[in-house]
This record gives sequence, C-alpha cells and structure tokens, in this order.
Amino acid sequence: MRRLIAMTVLLALCAGIGMMGFALGKREYIVGKDIGFDEVTEFYYTVAASTDPPFYQRYHIYMEDGGAFLYHETREGGGWPQTEADITVAGTVALTDAQAEAFRDCLSGGTVRRRSEDLGDGDDGPWLYLYWNGDGGDIQEFDFASWEQRKDFEALCAAIREGAGE
Repeated sequence: MRRLIAMTVLLALCAGIGMMGFALGKREYIVGKDIGFDEVTEFYYTVAASTDPPFYQRYHIYMEDGGAFLYHETREGGGWPQTEADITVAGTVALTDAQAEAFRDCLSGGTVRRRSEDLGDGDDGPWLYLYWNGDGGDIQEFDFASWEQRKDFEALCAAIREGAGE
C-alpha cells in the first residue's frame, strides 16, 4: 500500500512539473482556447499617427461590476505628441450583451504573447494589449486572428461610439 501511495505521489509530482514546464515554455496563447473569455479583464487598441494633422484613437474595453464597458478617446489636430488638451471626442459606454458577445467574437482565436519592444518599425499601430487573469503582467501583446476580425472590431467600436451620440 505504501508503495502504491508513493508511486501515486511521484506521478502527480511529475505531471505537475510537466505542466509547469509547458506553461513556462508556451510562446502564444489563443483567446477562447488557452484564455477563456471570463479571464479577460481589459483590452486596449491604440493608433497614433504623427502625420499632418496628427491623429490618435484609443478603444479601451474593460470589465467592471459584472459588466463590460468601452472607453473611447479621439485626439485630433494640435502638435505632436498629442496630449489630453487635444481630445476632441471621449466617453464611456456600457456594452449590451450583444455588443459584448460581438467583442468576444472579434477576439476569438487571436493570439497573446509576451510584450516586446520594437523601436525599429515606427508605425502608427494599432498597438493591441489584452490583460487577463494569468498574464503574469507580461503576456499581453495581442494579434487578431484575421484582418477581418480586426476590421469588425474597429467597426463595432465606431458604431458603439457613434450610437452613444459622441
């Protein structure tokens, strides 16, 4: 009996160590598969262009008190870099269940990986970050599963923003 218990404990330890190694070595996490939608706490989409005139758009979706909310902020004109003084439109909208479901559809299949800093590309974005339970404060850089899902997300946010009368 002692031998059986010892063998069971040993197998459990090996399985646990194996799972830890898998988790630590994982390079990408798939939303909807590795990351459940109930684990997502925030999502940021930011575009910032120094063109003439400069432009900045941020969509921040976050969960609070059991609901999902969209904060949107547009900055236009002014100098570069743009500041809060350049905000032309901003607001927060509580998402309906249908809008929250559409948001989940946009994220579904997207990948999340460790944050990286690439100063060489100099593009205007979008820069995408997904915060979730288990991100370790670092595994937050997001990519949509497809171009269509990105465009659906942008259209969804624009429609919500405009529907709020902002």
